[in-house]
Amino acid sequence: MIAVIDYGAGNLQSVVKALHYIGCDCTVTNEKKEICRADGAILPGVGSFADAMDCMRTSGAEEAVLEFIKSGKPFLGICLGLQLLFEGSEESPGVKGLGLLKGSITKIPHQNHTLKIPHMGWNSLDILQEDGIFKGIPQEAYVYFVHSYFLKAESEAIVAARTHYGVAIDAAVQYKNIFATQFHPEKSGAVGLQILRNFAAITGGN
Repeated sequence: MIAVIDYGAGNLQSVVKALHYIGCDCTVTNEKKEICRADGAILPGVGSFADAMDCMRTSGAEEAVLEFIKSGKPFLGICLGLQLLFEGSEESPGVKGLGLLKGSITKIPHQNHTLKIPHMGWNSLDILQEDGIFKGIPQEAYVYFVHSYFLKAESEAIVAARTHYGVAIDAAVQYKNIFATQFHPEKSGAVGLQILRNFAAITGGN
C-alpha cells in the first residue's frame, strides 16, 4: 500500500490515477498513523512553497512525513514535493522547508527573456543514477515539467538526473530512502509510468 499524502494543496488525482493504472494499491490520506503504516509514501505538490509548507504544518503532514522518512521506508516527492524536502526556496524567503536535503531552490533565469517561465513541457533527462526509480529508463528519455523554480543540490552524490532549460537543472534526487523528481512522472507517459512502477517495486508492492 502506498500513501498519497493529502495536505490540502494541489490535485492528487493524476497521481492516484497513474498508480491505479499500473495496478498499485494506494490510499489518499493526511492521517499520520495511516501514512506511517504504508509501505511507501508519495508527496505530490503544486502551487507556492510557502502555501504548501503552511498546509503541511496546519494539517500535520510535516510531522507525518518526517516520521515516515525516519522509518527508512521509500518516499517519493513530486515537483514541489521535491523542493519541500530542502531547507527553503527563493520563492518564499524566510519560510523553512523540511530541511532533509541541502541545496538551493531558485527561479529559472529568463535568459534575456528568450525562455518562457514557467518551464512547461517535455525535456530529456541525463540520468546519473541508473538504479532506484530510474532502473531500465533509457538515457535521453523525455519527461514532463511544470515549474518556475529549480534545484541545484549541494551534493552531486544525491543527483539522480539532470535536464537543461537555460541552466542545468537537478531534475531528480535519490538519497537513501528518499526519491524525488522535479518533473511529473504521472504526466510523463510510458517513461513516467515505469518510474512509478520502479518506486512501487522498491516499496515491495506491485
